[in-house]
Amino acid sequence: MLCATELRDRIKITADGGMKTGRDVAIAALLGAEEYTFGTAALVTAGCVMARQCHANTCPVGVATQDEDLRSRFPGQPDHVINYMTFMAQELREIMAELGFRSLDEMIGRPELLDQRETDHPKAKHLDLSTVIAPTAGDQRRKTREQDHEDIESQLDWELIDEAEAALEEGRRVQLDHEISNVDRAVGATLSNTISGKYGGEGLADDTISIDFDGIAGQSFGAFLASGVTMDLTGAANDYVGKGLSGGKLIVQTPETAAYAAEENILIGNVALYGATQGEAYINGVAGERFGVRNSGVKAVVEGVGDHGCEYMTGGVVAVLGETGRNFGAGMSGGVAYVYDADGEFEPKLNTGMATFSEELTEQDERMLTRMVENHAEYTASERAAELLDDWASEIGNFVRVFPDAYANVIENEGADDVREDLPETASAAVDARLDAEAVSSDD
Repeated sequence: MLCATELRDRIKITADGGMKTGRDVAIAALLGAEEYTFGTAALVTAGCVMARQCHANTCPVGVATQDEDLRSRFPGQPDHVINYMTFMAQELREIMAELGFRSLDEMIGRPELLDQRETDHPKAKHLDLSTVIAPTAGDQRRKTREQDHEDIESQLDWELIDEAEAALEEGRRVQLDHEISNVDRAVGATLSNTISGKYGGEGLADDTISIDFDGIAGQSFGAFLASGVTMDLTGAANDYVGKGLSGGKLIVQTPETAAYAAEENILIGNVALYGATQGEAYINGVAGERFGVRNSGVKAVVEGVGDHGCEYMTGGVVAVLGETGRNFGAGMSGGVAYVYDADGEFEPKLNTGMATFSEELTEQDERMLTRMVENHAEYTASERAAELLDDWASEIGNFVRVFPDAYANVIENEGADDVREDLPETASAAVDARLDAEAVSSDD
């Protein structure tokens, strides 16, 4: 597609994922890649034994640990990796010579030189790779010119910075209104950079800068949003909403005139709150896949999510007021999630590799969940939240809790009273008094 639209010469393609040999590089190059990333293979060369204990600080060969005794076992030397790369490059040169190429550049983007091998594998034998290895359109096969970034100077954030001068210079509250479209990407990131550069990580006081947007936001709406900024979007947003959210407040709500039910329709794209560290998010609709991936501190309410919700989550609190996709909580090592499950169909969708399913909510769970749903109703005028709150005494019993096994084991072994102060403040509803004081009430 990049070749057909004459955009291929502006970008550089990187291939990664399980690459180990010169043959892997040759195939990636023929398919169009110009850069090749080696992760696991280089680690193994340096001494990694794939114990898969990186997160536990118990790496037996001292690669991924801060334990001095274990680190003393690390056997790796730079020469080991250099030697590996040298052998791999030699294999690549032999393949290039066999195909008649004098340089790697000549080899890039020549998929017609690949053939699909026949196999009896029950799944692979049904694959048809003819479109993947078909000759590319046009004569652009690699990057030959720099991308034009002149439009950065016309980015929406520069207008926001100018209009929020009173807040940035004097800390006075400002209210802004803007139209937004899908060409406006990473809105809020440059504004947040200005705030952090002047005020540090603490940012501004809550709601110092409030911005109401109307329209369809482009990718990464509210990326890295700093404390003190509230962005309220009426419309919809693309992927990566709240990426790296850093203390700000994001609200995305379905227009009142929409001819569809908010709780049944996608409002934001995939991978929302990727790597978010703190702040709040209220989504008056359904999110795409991988909602809350690597969230480490944000409190979020959403009315439904696609597959892989709360993937690799390490902190924060997520409340889902509707259905979820499959593989919820995969790799979830921190935080807590509350999922509405009136029909009892959620448990099979949960990845239990690192998380525990519970139908029982503690008093602290109920207080946190109630506060979050009340906030959601207040900020978004959500019909779904209003319906639940109308019969809250009964509906709260339809929520289940997803809690990381690592935390559950600590609580079981040491007792909840002993570990509350050790848990991240936004990672568990078990932190009752401090969490309750920090949560933003609807009265605010």
